[in-house]
Amino acid sequence: MFQEYDVIVVGAGHAGCEAAAAAANMGSKVLLITMNMQTIAQMSCNPAMGGIAKGQIIREIDALGGYSGLVSDESMIQFRMLNKSKGPAMWSPRSQNDRMLFAGKWRERLEQTPNVDFYQDMVKSLIIKNGKASGVLTGMDHEIRSKSVVVTSGTFLNGIIHIGEKKFGGGRVAEKAAIGITEQLVSLGFESDRLKTGTPPRIDGRSLDYSKMEEQKGDDEIVGFSYLPSNKISASAQRSCYITYTNQTVHDILKTGFDRSPMYTGRIEGTGPRYCPSIEDKINRFADRDRHQIFVEPEGFNTVEIYVNGFSTSLPEEVQYEAIRNIPGFESVKVFRPGYAIEYDYFPPTQLTHSLETKLISNLFFAGQINGTTGYEEAACQGLIAGMNAHLKTKNEAPFILKRNEAYIGVLVDDLISKGTDEPYRMFTSRAEYRTLLRQDNADLRLTEMSYRLGLASQQRMDAVVEKRNGVESIKKILNTVIIDPAAVNPYLESINSTILTEKQKANKIILRPNIDLTSLMEFIPGLKNELHPYSPESLMQAEIQVKYERYIEKEQDLVQRMSSLEDLAIPDNFNYEKIAALSNEALQKFKKIQPRTLGQASRISGVNPSDVQILMVYMGR
Repeated sequence: MFQEYDVIVVGAGHAGCEAAAAAANMGSKVLLITMNMQTIAQMSCNPAMGGIAKGQIIREIDALGGYSGLVSDESMIQFRMLNKSKGPAMWSPRSQNDRMLFAGKWRERLEQTPNVDFYQDMVKSLIIKNGKASGVLTGMDHEIRSKSVVVTSGTFLNGIIHIGEKKFGGGRVAEKAAIGITEQLVSLGFESDRLKTGTPPRIDGRSLDYSKMEEQKGDDEIVGFSYLPSNKISASAQRSCYITYTNQTVHDILKTGFDRSPMYTGRIEGTGPRYCPSIEDKINRFADRDRHQIFVEPEGFNTVEIYVNGFSTSLPEEVQYEAIRNIPGFESVKVFRPGYAIEYDYFPPTQLTHSLETKLISNLFFAGQINGTTGYEEAACQGLIAGMNAHLKTKNEAPFILKRNEAYIGVLVDDLISKGTDEPYRMFTSRAEYRTLLRQDNADLRLTEMSYRLGLASQQRMDAVVEKRNGVESIKKILNTVIIDPAAVNPYLESINSTILTEKQKANKIILRPNIDLTSLMEFIPGLKNELHPYSPESLMQAEIQVKYERYIEKEQDLVQRMSSLEDLAIPDNFNYEKIAALSNEALQKFKKIQPRTLGQASRISGVNPSDVQILMVYMGR
């Protein structure tokens, strides 16, 4: 009934979809197995993509040839570029999406991708032969063989849903949990643990009074995520979100249910996401605050369903309902579905290599929430990396590994592998030490050529990068040669309260001023506008950023060079740390467990002191 596949992907969430697409586009025969064909690429939590640091990840996925950016663009109902008041290293694209359209677009793309087959069934165990993954056994007892397996199980491994004192098995509401894989892997020597996440009530938007809320509109310019042309919404067609707030009455009502909360009665063992806490957790942790922000987010163009962002809860239904009715604008609210918490198994990611292959079982890859992360974007980028490396492993080729100075994806993977996590991991710009280099605007310049050489990024993408790179260099040369007369530019400078010129100056020197942008300057200087007219807005923006932040970029590049000495010092496989008597006991245990690839990775392991790294370096030097 089944052919043998190169790669089997278990689970069709964000990680699974990217893994299947990447491996297939690189040439592997792929089988994507899911428990429900109707929930492929389901947005289980809020209907949005991107945001702070997460938007950078989506642009990196797109630059590498993944689908998340294109799907997000094609299904968005609102777009905003966050942090525009800050420097470009902090700019982060975010879209509000049509939940059903998003999933539909993902399925369309997968179905149009050659080499991807689908099968609906639960995977109850993996086929392991001679320490190598070689297929799966399904719930209907089908043995399906493959050369490698990518497990992207999301919240389904032994998932338990909690609503107040009620609890029942499930990977999502109305969907059953997956049983068997955890038990098998633990029997093979893997370490597993429990995490939890939550979701807010879904409500009827017709029952809300929006006049009592603050409207949050989208941007006038729809930049989007993908570097390729995509069918994006027009600015005028965007749907608005709204902001309202809890109050002390809401908090007091919620507190009446704390004695029946699964989180406070100990029925939930797993740790929840620190940076996306439930409303009851917020009330406890921030007891001095008398209100918390609530985002009212539409689920799509053609539905009245609303996502209540900021009100994640697992309290009893009647407490949720009474409390939410006291939020301004929610007085007559009708609830479609209560909020709930879900607890699930994960495998601490220190058990993986940087390719996301497990150390214990060859040709077995983990991606997404099974590795302890939270968020669509974090899952999707892991799926992409795991899918690429599952394909490369079947061809006996070197793995694709991104460094911390090359991508946020590299930061995320290195954090997971080197430090592990005992709470749901979420990406932040502060986690990246080279964030001036890792901007959302230059992900294509950083990553597309790497992916193109491996056969994933298309010729169209590579041609666009070459055109952009050449355009940026040409623009920078023009800015470095065009001399601007004070009489031409001073009226503009006076209008923005900037110091006027007393002598002629090159355009690039004027661009260095913090309150001047290239587009506005071009409008005042016809000669400059004529010179730059042939170039795209993206190339103009990229050139302006490179000119404005040249010193900061050079400073980080120098730091990368200094740190690369540690990153390039490889530690031999199966290195015997027991021979180094001077190592601290904690460092010895961490090194033996994690088996760092380089001295750079060794230096980032939690609990390892600089002195331990120095001792290791000296010993290796001998």
